[in-house]
Parts: sequence; structure tokens; C-alpha cells
Amino acid sequence: MTKLFCIFSMLFTISVYTFSQGWIPQGARSSALANSSVTLVDLFAYYHNPGALGQLESGGAAVHYETRFLLRELQTQSFVLAQPLKTGVMSLGGQFYGYETFRTNRIGLGYSLLLADNFSAGVQVNYMSLRLDPQYGVKHTVSGEFGMLTAVGEDVTLGASVVNLGRNRLSEFQDDRFSTILRLGMSYKIMEDLLLLTEIEQEVTYSTRLRTGAEYSFKDMFFLRIGAQTAPLELSFGFGGKFGRTQLDLGSQYNQILGWTPSASFIFNFEKVSE
Repeated sequence: MTKLFCIFSMLFTISVYTFSQGWIPQGARSSALANSSVTLVDLFAYYHNPGALGQLESGGAAVHYETRFLLRELQTQSFVLAQPLKTGVMSLGGQFYGYETFRTNRIGLGYSLLLADNFSAGVQVNYMSLRLDPQYGVKHTVSGEFGMLTAVGEDVTLGASVVNLGRNRLSEFQDDRFSTILRLGMSYKIMEDLLLLTEIEQEVTYSTRLRTGAEYSFKDMFFLRIGAQTAPLELSFGFGGKFGRTQLDLGSQYNQILGWTPSASFIFNFEKVSE
């Protein structure tokens, strides 16, 4: 019975997440907000919108761990490093998903730039690989990513990103390709301590996903988060805390058929971020 559940879970996950072939949202903050994260400015913006990194105030390092549906075979680990320079922000990250029979890896470099007081953009180049059983081999490719972020007034932020600009080929069979994903989102600060987020994600050959989330902060030190997303329907929640230069976030998503997906992430800022 356990083996059947594992097989079904893997098929479900492949159809929903690994269709992106190497790209999965990262960070427990994003997970708790149902991955409505294209407008968030933090280190994990490396995975959600490289343009947002152009507004990063401090360099830092972050790590993330997630286990989809509490299955070891569906675990994800990732890291990111980012450092503001005299002009722009350089970033490095890596994401590793799956186990020995099915594994995707993604490692890349990014550069982001603040072009105006309220507008930033960024690009990223990634090496991606997909490995199946030894008899199927390993597929390697290089992909590009682009993102931008802009503020509309003091309370509204708009963000957009495109993953895998070139739709790199995965296999000649049925013209199978690494997926191209477009994300467009908005965040609205209702009041000083409450942030609402909404987002649309479109993979060129799959159904549109709609997401929404809310984050409430206590004195910018402790955070409560909730969210929901469609196609399929999943609910999420989580919390986090800032302690000096460090931040710890916990989150979980819930699918009514397959259950819980817990995640945890840790961020260390090289410099103290201004409040």
C-alpha cells in the first residue's frame, strides 16, 4: 500500500511540479504564501524573480529544505548566495530535487540592477540536468531567465518573470521540452503590518495557476502567513521570525488527496538590514 501511494504521489508531483523540469519555488516564506512570491524582495527572489534582487539591501546566504507529501523521494534542497556590488547585485544558487532514480538539478548565476528608484530588472543563466534510471541517461541544457519589479505608488508592487526563455529541448520524442513558465504578480500593503499578494502562473502547455497569500508582521520581527493556489487546489500556512541578521521560516502546503508538504528555510544577512 505504501509503495502504491508513493508511485501515485510521484506521478501527481511530476504532472504538477516537475513539468517545470528543474524549477520549483523555493523558501518556506514562499511556500506559506502558496508560492505567490514574484513580488517578494528577499534572497529567495533568486528563484522567483531575479529582477527583485536588484532591490536587495544586504548580501546574504540562505538554505531551504522541503519534503513533498512527506516522501523522501520527493525532497528538495536549495541554496542561494547574493551580494550587492557598487553597481548591481550578483547571485549564485542551486536546487536539487528527487532521488537516485529521478533527479533534477539546477545551478546558475544571476545579475540584477536597480534601474530607477522604483524599477529593477535581472537576468540569470542556469545549467539544468534531468536524470532518470541509468537506462534513460541524463539530459543537460543551459537556460535563461528574466525578471523585473516595479513599485506603483507607495503600497503597490508589480512583478514579472520568465523561466527558460528558449524552451530548450528535453527529447526529440514528441518534441518534449524543458518548460517555459511566465509569472505575473502584484502585492498590496493594506497597512504597515499587512501585505496581500496575488499571482498568475502560466506554463505554456499546462493550465493557468492562480495564487494568493497574506503576510502579517508583528513589529517586523514575527510573521504569520496563509495562502491558496489552484490547479490543483492547495492551501498553505506558516510563520517566521527575524533575530538580528538571521531569519528562520517554516511553512506547509496541504493537498486534500496527498496531504502535507512541510518546508523550512534559514537566511543569514551579511549586514544588518535597515528597518
